[in-house]
Amino acid sequence: MTHRVDHEYDYLFKIVLIGDSGVGKSNILSRFTRNEFCLESKSTIGVEFATRTLQIEGKTIKAQIWDTAGQERYRAITSAYYRGAVGALLVYDITKKQTFDNVQRWLRELRDHADSNIVIMLAGNKSDLTHLRAVQLDEAQAMAEKEGLSFLETSALEATNVENAFQTILSEIYQIISKKALAAQEAARASVGAPPTQGTTINVTDSATTSTRRACCST
Repeated sequence: MTHRVDHEYDYLFKIVLIGDSGVGKSNILSRFTRNEFCLESKSTIGVEFATRTLQIEGKTIKAQIWDTAGQERYRAITSAYYRGAVGALLVYDITKKQTFDNVQRWLRELRDHADSNIVIMLAGNKSDLTHLRAVQLDEAQAMAEKEGLSFLETSALEATNVENAFQTILSEIYQIISKKALAAQEAARASVGAPPTQGTTINVTDSATTSTRRACCST
């Protein structure tokens, strides 16, 4: 996909939602992209995706969120969808310990198939069901810290922290892209013998075109 198609956005970031079936990935997707929640949500078969455009540090970012099926029988299908992803939201259900225990397996799969620089956030969904909690907050925080992940508890039902989760992931991805663009600009200056500059404001849209294409998903 070309950079800034029809001048609608500066960057396109592909984010994958992963985790066991039934943890609420589809409702997190619909809450973030359409501000909707469906109590009768059915299990995703294969993959679905939706998009939302928002502003990050003055740039127009189009987030393309992919909802991968959690059922084992679809794993062979979904593994291909990690390709091109620059961010991942790894979701478990705070009321079901098994979904948290499986986080390590999902992390291994993600790290096997995705780019090594992918931004990952761990999300404990259904925080509205605190009376049924099976995974303690400090336990999840400890795992996230150990694995180098961001962490939030979310509720797709009550729209708690869903926006914050994606804003955090997208902002971190943008920071990585910006740093790559700055490094590329400094390298270009060095190659022509120009002295490096400090505190220079760069045009990320132009200088980051190559790296952005590499980070964007293909459709």
